[in-house]
Amino acid sequence: MKDTYLASKPRYEILDGLRGVAAFMVILFHCFETYAPVIGRQIINHGYLAVDFFFVLSGFVIGYAYDDRWDRMSYWGFFKRRLVRLHPMLVMGMVVGACLFFFADGMFPLTAQIPAWKFFLCLVMGLFLIPCPNSLDIRGWGELNSFNGPAWSLTYEYIGNILYALIFRKLPKVALAVLCVLAAFLTLNLTMGWDVFNLFSYPKYDVIGGWSLEPAQILVGFTRLLYPFLCGLLISRILPSRMSEANPSGSPLSLRGGFWWCALMLIAIFSIPQILGKSGVADGLYQAVSIIALFPVIVLIGAGSKLTDPRSAKICKFLGDISYPIYITHYPLMYLQMGWAASHQEAPLWMHIMVNAGVVILAIGLAWACLKLYDEPVRKWLTDHVLRRNRA
Repeated sequence: MKDTYLASKPRYEILDGLRGVAAFMVILFHCFETYAPVIGRQIINHGYLAVDFFFVLSGFVIGYAYDDRWDRMSYWGFFKRRLVRLHPMLVMGMVVGACLFFFADGMFPLTAQIPAWKFFLCLVMGLFLIPCPNSLDIRGWGELNSFNGPAWSLTYEYIGNILYALIFRKLPKVALAVLCVLAAFLTLNLTMGWDVFNLFSYPKYDVIGGWSLEPAQILVGFTRLLYPFLCGLLISRILPSRMSEANPSGSPLSLRGGFWWCALMLIAIFSIPQILGKSGVADGLYQAVSIIALFPVIVLIGAGSKLTDPRSAKICKFLGDISYPIYITHYPLMYLQMGWAASHQEAPLWMHIMVNAGVVILAIGLAWACLKLYDEPVRKWLTDHVLRRNRA
């Protein structure tokens, strides 16, 4: 019987924890990003690569969770499960962004000029994750939705889920491997500055972008999605064929204390300054190696390693639980941080430090409150009344 309720599979706790580590690095990246023009560099220089790491994890988890369930699950059943998992917190992120929208008008003067109809139209589009064209830009940054910038990556996450259900899940491993090679070429096209589609008006040696509804930005968005997602999906297909009593995970890589080593690797990858101190071929090559090779290796280590002590398990659970809520709700606070920094440039250093420390603490508290008071209860209700409705 199609669409009988399917219980969740056991989780990869280390991978959950690593997703949380990457989410916290995104917050630090955004905190320092405000001051990069002032101090001349970004401290967490490659923090934007966390999005590419998220897509590797997404492909792996989707393949692991759903590949063997399509005999008991329809397309609509799959999409319902994904919507229940992702959309409630996305709605909360948009609502938080709308509530705080006008508080950073010093940094974004366009916000004081918008008519009410445009504000509420963009809000409704954001609640349904409908991308906004530049004609509906109400902040001035050309984002897919001006209430919550990072929601652009959820747009491509949804696209990845649709492509998986309609196409990728049906492909054999060889075909996925071929697509991975082609997608890796797209990654190199950006990071090596080849621009074979002639969409950029300047030499580009990075994967930064994807948050605007323009041809060049759409190319960046799909490029950032395709290789990581396909690679993660391919890994999820390969590991079961390698499972044995001696190697129950099937992963060829494992480390004692694997979570901590992988977390250090991620922190190092995101924090390393621009290679040779500038954007160029050398730094582009570093990004390509990170995306094409290092992130899959970290996923393999995380999948193959075990948690050996209760403390690590608790940390991984906390990081995994809060990773998505903190990622999708923190950026409206960053708009406020940008506005404060712009209007208090002469404030002493300690004030800037305290403002940013407060933003991080507030982001953690907001995410945890949204998770416990809103997301978990809503998802439980939806699971009971939508997903389990057709159970035998």
